[in-house]
Amino acid sequence: MSAGGAVTVLYFAAARERTGRARESLDVPDGATVRDVLRLLATAHPGLEPLLPHLRVAVDQEFVSAEAPVRQGAEVALIPPVAGGSPGLFQVVDRPLRLEDVVEAVGGEAYGGLVTFSGSVRNQTKGRRVLRLEYEAYAPMAEKKLAEIGAEATALWPGVRLAIVHRVGTLVPGELAVVIAAAAPHRKEAFRGCEHAIERLKQDVPIWKKEFFEDGEVWVGLGP
Repeated sequence: MSAGGAVTVLYFAAARERTGRARESLDVPDGATVRDVLRLLATAHPGLEPLLPHLRVAVDQEFVSAEAPVRQGAEVALIPPVAGGSPGLFQVVDRPLRLEDVVEAVGGEAYGGLVTFSGSVRNQTKGRRVLRLEYEAYAPMAEKKLAEIGAEATALWPGVRLAIVHRVGTLVPGELAVVIAAAAPHRKEAFRGCEHAIERLKQDVPIWKKEFFEDGEVWVGLGP
């Protein structure tokens, strides 16, 4: 590999804490791959190295493999495990949520079935009392992935429309973290669409949560 150029590296959640920054510019050689970028980052930030096996990498807001090329000027995001154009509403917001917003986004006379899901903050996890949660997101990519989930549901069950809104920031027990609505001409497809959204949200959407207890704190997905 020969002299190349700079890429922008974005850090989130535990990765941001390990490096002490949210972003930085990194010089990479020509022909560099994701694996090469990770090696450079491990050298620059030794505290990040133990976390690397648990991370996924997105280049220009798309998940890629370790052998994927990284072009000059690319945006490389380190994605810790997530906590999580198409019809509908797909947003990441920093305000209190209203279930009515997602219902209104998908409802209509042609949709006889409407199923909703509201996810709120619990007051305990594994016997430990939860004081608060802090959610953060790689918002542009998260909204893109939410919209992809909506497109998936429509492809699997024609006629299904989804709306998903996830909150970020500090939430206390009882507050809503996510609201989902699925509408379809018939109830069966509406139920399936809503369940699909809930499950997929936990897999590929770059949203993280940190739980704060009376005796400690942990990033969900990285704790014991």
